[in-house]
Amino acid sequence: MGQILGAGLSGLGRFTIVTMVDVHEPRDLFGATYAPSFDTVDPSVVDVVVDFSTPEGVVGSAAWCAQNGIALVIGTTGLSSEQRAQVDAASTKVGVVIAANYSVGAVLSERFAAMAAPYFDVVEIIELHHDKKADAPSGTSLAGPKPSWRRARRRQRTDQRSNHAPHPEGCAWRGSRWRIKIHSIRLPGLVAHQEILFGGPGEGLLIRHDSFDRVSFIQGVALAADAVDATPRLIDGIDSLVG
Repeated sequence: MGQILGAGLSGLGRFTIVTMVDVHEPRDLFGATYAPSFDTVDPSVVDVVVDFSTPEGVVGSAAWCAQNGIALVIGTTGLSSEQRAQVDAASTKVGVVIAANYSVGAVLSERFAAMAAPYFDVVEIIELHHDKKADAPSGTSLAGPKPSWRRARRRQRTDQRSNHAPHPEGCAWRGSRWRIKIHSIRLPGLVAHQEILFGGPGEGLLIRHDSFDRVSFIQGVALAADAVDATPRLIDGIDSLVG
């Protein structure tokens, strides 16, 4: 991902890659300098850090960014609750974007799912990734049943009650028919793919998104890098950045 990000962001013309940080020197630096750790990075030349490394690496990046007033964009998944808490703490000092998926198509598929959610009582998710992916289920699938899905179901059920105050059980999205199963598949040859399957009486709806190449994440990362600065705030997911 570091090589894809370096090539993709520098190719857009509005970003300059100034430093690439990794334990091993990358094969292509895209005109940037190499640093084995943030200890040797000059914060005065950095506007935003983009981190697609490991959960442990993200914690270090968050601490460095918070200390130096540098914005942070995170694409790493699989963070523990403690690691996520450290990211959240950093966002009280500097702007942070964290997302499980930076593909615009993936964001749109989630929106379509939110549109469908009020009309179906059964849904399952199949997420498929390359066999080197460290975490399962994927961060995208875990983030899939988002508040927008729940709000959509609540609005639908509230409307059906003719503006009466909604009963707690009537508005619950996680009833016996809405426990969402997530199926994870890891195979060589895959990149990142997800299917959201809704079922109803006599019909089904399949919403599928495919990332055939990691360049599909560049547009979303660029949106995040443009949107965030040193102003303290947390943007969780890029849905709000996709018009």
